[in-house]
Amino acid sequence: MTRGKLSIIACESGRPFAKKIVNEIIKKKGDIKFISSNEIKFADSERKTVIKESIRGADVYIIQDVRNSANEYSVDENLRALKTAIDAAWRSDVSYITAVIPVFPYARQDKQEGREGITAAAVAREIEDVNADHVITLDVHNEAIAGFFRKAKFENLHASKNIIDYIKKNKDDFDLKNLVVMSPDVGGARRAKHYAKMLGVNLILAYKDRNYNAPNSIESIQIVGEVKGKDVLIVDDMIDTAETLINVVKKAKEKGAKKVYVACSLALFNGPAIERIKKAYEERYLIAVIGTDAVYHGEDFQEKNPWYKEVSVASYFAEVIILLNQHKSISKLLE
Repeated sequence: MTRGKLSIIACESGRPFAKKIVNEIIKKKGDIKFISSNEIKFADSERKTVIKESIRGADVYIIQDVRNSANEYSVDENLRALKTAIDAAWRSDVSYITAVIPVFPYARQDKQEGREGITAAAVAREIEDVNADHVITLDVHNEAIAGFFRKAKFENLHASKNIIDYIKKNKDDFDLKNLVVMSPDVGGARRAKHYAKMLGVNLILAYKDRNYNAPNSIESIQIVGEVKGKDVLIVDDMIDTAETLINVVKKAKEKGAKKVYVACSLALFNGPAIERIKKAYEERYLIAVIGTDAVYHGEDFQEKNPWYKEVSVASYFAEVIILLNQHKSISKLLE
């Protein structure tokens, strides 16, 4: 018994990742429909989604990469396109709608400090208001965001297994006997502890005094633990502008680290991030950045940036989607 015919709708920015997921579902299950749709952009910046075939009674998964950097659409434009697609699916009388959003929009605006809004909560309401039943995301910045949803179910997937498997398979690049895992801040300690446990290595922590008067700005960094002569793997949920990250990388090198790697689920690379990482790579502070294909950077991005190593999570998402469609538990995949 399924929730309906397993069907995928891809928003324009989500199409590269959607195609990978569809191919993986075909390999694993075979029975899937990639729905033909058109995302229309008007001269005044308005968006509309047109579904070109019947999906009545289907179990629909709408895939959107709000951080796709290749087509130069903003997060807000991609979020708006997602909402038009959800609304179009609902008005087409589907049985179930799941929004697949690897990067949850406004995830870092998750709490109130002074006279400001909690935009992550507003986004959750907006997605529910266009009748999404379910939301799937990847390593959301704060898991408490699940509490912003009043009706829709919220699934937070984790890229750690895919990244850890990549490290274990590439033994020529990673010396596990000399490796330590570092969290770049106290907030990421739980994530780093999981990586350290699964890799069988020690855990190191970095402590940052942040300047909250300026975005992406810190005043000082302290490292708790021994990194001298060690290969250091810094793990984080995302890379934004990379300013803080590169400061942590340099601090580790100053403390005598032999090699420094970075792994993250969501390689956003906003603003000057790529230039900063490229410079650190060329100056031999940084060996490599491991990211996932949950964020699309263009077909030739890895070729142009040899420091970037991409791990696919498409098969992982495909497996989750198949189980949800079949009303089966996904708890084992969330560990």
